[in-house]
Formats: sequence, C-alpha cells, structure tokens
Amino acid sequence: MSVLTGYIVREILKGSFIALILLLTLFNLFTFSDELKDLGGGYGLKQILYYLALTSPRVFYELVPASALLGSLFILGAMGNNHELIAMRAAGLSVFGIIRAVMLAGAVLVIISILVGEFVAPVTERMAQMVRVSAQNKQVLVNAKYGLWLREGNKFINVRQIVNDGNLADISIYKLDDQQHLHKVMHADQAVFLGKQQWNLKNIKQSKISTQQMLASTQKEQLWKSSIAPNLLKIVAVKPENLSLYDLASYVGFLKKNQQKSHVFELAFWGRVVNPMVTFVMLLLAAPFVIGVKRGISVGGRMMIGVVIGMGFNIIDKIVGHIGLIYNLNPPLMAFIPSLTVLALALFAVRRMQE
Repeated sequence: MSVLTGYIVREILKGSFIALILLLTLFNLFTFSDELKDLGGGYGLKQILYYLALTSPRVFYELVPASALLGSLFILGAMGNNHELIAMRAAGLSVFGIIRAVMLAGAVLVIISILVGEFVAPVTERMAQMVRVSAQNKQVLVNAKYGLWLREGNKFINVRQIVNDGNLADISIYKLDDQQHLHKVMHADQAVFLGKQQWNLKNIKQSKISTQQMLASTQKEQLWKSSIAPNLLKIVAVKPENLSLYDLASYVGFLKKNQQKSHVFELAFWGRVVNPMVTFVMLLLAAPFVIGVKRGISVGGRMMIGVVIGMGFNIIDKIVGHIGLIYNLNPPLMAFIPSLTVLALALFAVRRMQE
C-alpha cells in the first residue's frame, strides 16, 4: 500500500467513524425521547439507558452504509477544496487509484459491520427487548431464540408468531398439575383476541397426560381465558433483526418445513447478504460527487448531497421490499434491485468522470 493510498484509507475511516458516532447519538436521542413516554412502574431511567446500550450494536450495523457515504463525502470534499486531490493526481495517483483507496476503507468498515451485525447485534437486541418488556410486564418469562415464552399461573405459553392486531399464530400451552408435572399440552394454529381476557383458539391439538395413559384429541375452536393481552405482545416472537444470517437461514428452513409464510424472513436474509455491498456502493457513489464536481462546494452542501442520496436509497429500498412482500416476488431479486441499480448509476458516473 502506497503512502497516498494509506493516507486516504485512514482519513476515510476517521470521517466515517465520526459520522457513525454522530448518527448513532442522534438515533439514540430520538429513541430515548420515545422511550420516556413509557416511563413508569418497573421501567425507569436505568432500564431505558440499558435498553439504549443494548440496541446500539444493531443501530451501528444499520448505519454503517450511511456513515460511509457521509464520511467519504466530507473527507474527499475537504481534500478537493484543499487541493490535495490535485496534488495526489499530479504525484501519479489516478482517479482509479483514489477510488481503490476508498474501497479499501470500505472493506475495513464492512468487516467491522459484519462482525457486529452477526455476532453482537442479534444477542444484544434480544436482551434489549427482554429488558424492556420484562420491566413493563411481569408475565414475560423469557424471549427465546425461536419464540416468546410467558408464564401464567401453572401454564407456560410459547408464541412463535404475532400477526395482525396482536393476534397469535403457532401457539403452544403447557399446563402443570399441583405436583409440577406436565398435565396437558395444547397447540393452536391461531389465537384471535376477543376482548375481556378471552381468546378464540383455532385448529387445536391437545394431549392430556397422566401416569396411566395419554389422551389425544382435536378441536376446531375453543375459548381460552387469559390475562395475556395483545399490548403485552408488542414485540414479535421472532424479529428478523434479532437473528444472525445463519439463524435467519435456519428459521426460513423451519418455516418452510412447517408450511408457514417465510417471505419476510427471506427478504431479511437477503437484505443481510446485500448490506456489505451497500457500503461499497455508497462509497463508490461519493467519488463522482467529489472528484467530478468543481471545488468550492461547502461542507454543508456536500452533507446535504449525502443525506439526499442516503434517504433516497433507503426509501427506494423500503418501497421495493414492501412491493416484494405484497406481491410475493422473488426475495433475492427484491433485495438486490436497489443496490444493483445504484451501483450501475455510480459506475456510469465514474466512467463519465474519467472520459
């Protein structure tokens, strides 16, 4: 690595990490403001701060592409305004060499984001949701990897999915007798909240267990009285952001094996696969706006360019993802379309800049 390449890599990393810290602080301030609305009972300032600390790795992972774009625009823009880029090119560093140095900085950011996103964020995100809900509701027992576990008296309830308006799907109820032995097991495909602590269970399979025998039966519907309400189940039993890439692949396989809808998790899986590419695309996109644009543009102007590009890409990505969910389109295609489109535009701009 040449001296000039190393200098660009270090400066881009510095700028990106400063942008990352600022964006993370801003996002946490907004989250803190939202969480204050739920302050009270067992959920105090200590729990809120703990919750923010635990959700920060996930936010960090999500902000890396935007931070790379803002950091590179700021650093390369400053180099352009200070005539450093002209001096570098006069010293023999080509436009391609500058872009290559920017991509090397992107590789470092991508490695860090993958380590945080795959090994830290999924664990801390589940812990954060558990801290929040358990502080507000004493009925929650544990938010496990593949479902939400709750306890109500001598019953243990496992919820795998939460669907429209807090209704439940794939729910299992385990009832213990006075000696703490398993007495009854019930599984329902769906549970619809009727109000006044009543649920309507549908497509039920249940087994009664005793020392003498086990009796199995099925029912189409059954009323279930429970103090568990939909507002307790605001967190989805399994959230895509709570899972690593490996866990998402395993869970998609689990859902398909049980003939359940997996489109949301497939889209999340491919979104995770694409995320490193997004960072490189954002960095590549910054080059034409700095090298190919005349000098003298203010820092504020460059930051505005970065914000518009980042927000525009995020909006398009969300729209394409929702269209894919609505019409059940191919998840890999829906995940790659926004990034590949922006990549094509960036390559076209770089080529025009070199002409």
